[in-house]
Amino acid sequence: MTASTHALPDRSIPPASLPVRNLMVTQAEIGNLNNGMPVYSVNAGFQDLIRVEFLFENRRFRPELAALTAAANRLLSEGTTRHSALQLAEMIDDVGAFLETEESADNCSVVLYTLNKHLASTLPIVKEMLTLAVFPESEVGVYRKKQQQRLAVENERVNSIARRKFNQLLFGSSNPYGYMVESTDFDRLDTAILQEYHQSQYHSGNCVLLLAGKIHDSTLPLLNQHFGGNDWQQPAPSQPVFGEIVSDASKIHFLHKEGALQSAIRIGRRMMTRAHEDYPGLSVLNTVLGGYFGSRLMSNIREDKGYTYGIGSALVSLKREGYFFISTEVGADVTSAALAEIYKEIEILQHELVPKEELYMVRNYMLGSFLKGIDGPFALLDRFKTLQLSGLDYSYFERYLLKLETIGSEEIRDLARKYFKKEDLYELVVGVK
Repeated sequence: MTASTHALPDRSIPPASLPVRNLMVTQAEIGNLNNGMPVYSVNAGFQDLIRVEFLFENRRFRPELAALTAAANRLLSEGTTRHSALQLAEMIDDVGAFLETEESADNCSVVLYTLNKHLASTLPIVKEMLTLAVFPESEVGVYRKKQQQRLAVENERVNSIARRKFNQLLFGSSNPYGYMVESTDFDRLDTAILQEYHQSQYHSGNCVLLLAGKIHDSTLPLLNQHFGGNDWQQPAPSQPVFGEIVSDASKIHFLHKEGALQSAIRIGRRMMTRAHEDYPGLSVLNTVLGGYFGSRLMSNIREDKGYTYGIGSALVSLKREGYFFISTEVGADVTSAALAEIYKEIEILQHELVPKEELYMVRNYMLGSFLKGIDGPFALLDRFKTLQLSGLDYSYFERYLLKLETIGSEEIRDLARKYFKKEDLYELVVGVK
């Protein structure tokens, strides 16, 4: 046997990184049902599986009924004029389908996952819940009690209190972005209120249909059969009504939590939405600061100082607003020291250039996360949904990837100076002094 003449690769040298150009992202096709309801579909994947999402915009927020939107969406499956909650669940389970609801301050959705061969039998069940839900008082009572118990548990956790209170500081209590739900809000829920809200919210004029997976020639006719008629159509909804956003006048806040062993820290501010020209660059800045496990905040506060098990930052884009926040829990005895180190890391970004090696790592991490986010039909639909809710098109991806490739350390420093001024940041500590 002769020895191979091929040289082994040098494992100490990382492979070359090449820019991602001309990325071919499977795009959503746009259509309408017979009644005009928009349909966006991503036809991709190898399994004969489909995801059907009914997305409804939240049209109005009333602080006195702050718990109404989520309750109505979650209780859709708890009984209709034709079937009980148990019967509905068994009908879905019998064909191996799965149904879930999702709620946010801007939208609510009902999502069906099913094999295509069972689509014809599951769509009528969804239609029944969307149009004939009755919200039995017994189920409303169970929901009310569970939510009050959940809230009582959350109110014992400093991190949960900090999360909700911080949003209230940024956005105020007159709109869904900032309102802190209280236990008494669930007491105001009853069958009549839920039924009235259901009629105004769940109709084809306020619905967008999102499809992903294997889409057959029979799929659209099936959807038209069950959802394309005028039997659940309402007049075009009026413009959404939400309370004015009013940030708290004070920037520094402390909430005492008796007996707390740790302090929850939140630092941040209101920001722009994803549509703003600075958003992609800020995403890079956020990742450097606290957006991944190798971030500066993790390296300092967790690895070096040992003040916390985890710390991170995030840039959040909502429909009408955005915000940035840093979040962690630390021992009560090191709260002041942790705050000082957080501000120190921000100041370093404002005065020193990010080294090329670190920026190279962050770019690769963000590029990998992006590519993972377009792997598979459901991920592709989620990406499109993000664009659709932000009023953007697929050209945003091109701008985002270009920014990852071209952003320099000077631009990151300038963004930190522009958006992370200490006098603009809200600071909230929940715990004990």
